[in-house]
Amino acid sequence: MPTPLPGLPVAPLGLLLDVDGPIASPITRTIATSSILTDLISLAAGHVPIAFITGRSAEFIREQVVEPLVAAGLPETFRIYGVCEKGAVWFPIGADGMGDVVVDQSVSLPHAVIDEVRQLVADSFSAEMFFDETKQAMISVEQRTDVSHANYLTRQADFNEAAFALLVKHGLGVRFGDRESPDESGEVPFRLDATIISTDIESVTLDKDHAAKRALAYFAESGPLPRLWRSVGDSRSDYRMADHLYEAGYDVSHVDVRPSDGILDRPYPVIVIGDQIHDEAGATFLRYWVEKLALPA
Repeated sequence: MPTPLPGLPVAPLGLLLDVDGPIASPITRTIATSSILTDLISLAAGHVPIAFITGRSAEFIREQVVEPLVAAGLPETFRIYGVCEKGAVWFPIGADGMGDVVVDQSVSLPHAVIDEVRQLVADSFSAEMFFDETKQAMISVEQRTDVSHANYLTRQADFNEAAFALLVKHGLGVRFGDRESPDESGEVPFRLDATIISTDIESVTLDKDHAAKRALAYFAESGPLPRLWRSVGDSRSDYRMADHLYEAGYDVSHVDVRPSDGILDRPYPVIVIGDQIHDEAGATFLRYWVEKLALPA
């Protein structure tokens, strides 16, 4: 449980941030724009609660986000939280780094399936992608950084077919896009989710709205919540962060940093950052709010 912060002023803004895309470059898989770190710290010092809501693993967030934030100098008091693997893993973030990591093992895939997907990658797809060994509840197979995106996409389609067939062979109910193969009880508890740099195999109960709910509950334990929120992401599933905020009655807009995939029709405003995409758009968005809130940069 977070430490209550007596007398904490009502924050002017709250942020739910996807990591790949708006914060970390999808090319380098690191925070490649230095102003993103300094502006996150400025916003945290201005009492803005910040949650990283991501499909990434806790280890990735520790190495690529939390450790750089600690090294850059976090403020004395702040509220930052992490929810990884789309809601299966969560942890607080303090001045010394990440706190205790909690894993919901109830949504994990069977070990035999994990092992067989790992072997599938090693045998047939290792030239284009790698098995993410840092995941604790889901399976992720990701594009190698030394492979062109075009080559990866071609092989990703082949991997998706092979992975779908593998889960069906193991009797697991699975869906991928419009295709479904129920288990023997008629249920479909797992899905394949293909992104621009990976394919995730995960429980259907995992998603960004559930992760957002967990983050807000955590923030509420340590102080009052703002009425104004922004969620930021680069995939259609990221809109679910704003969906939860809207349904909970907050004033929310969603920032889409890859609108070329299609802007979704929503009852709340959807913001695009001109012609900028990915972490360039994320950096512009964060700087806008540092300046709007008149925070020291």
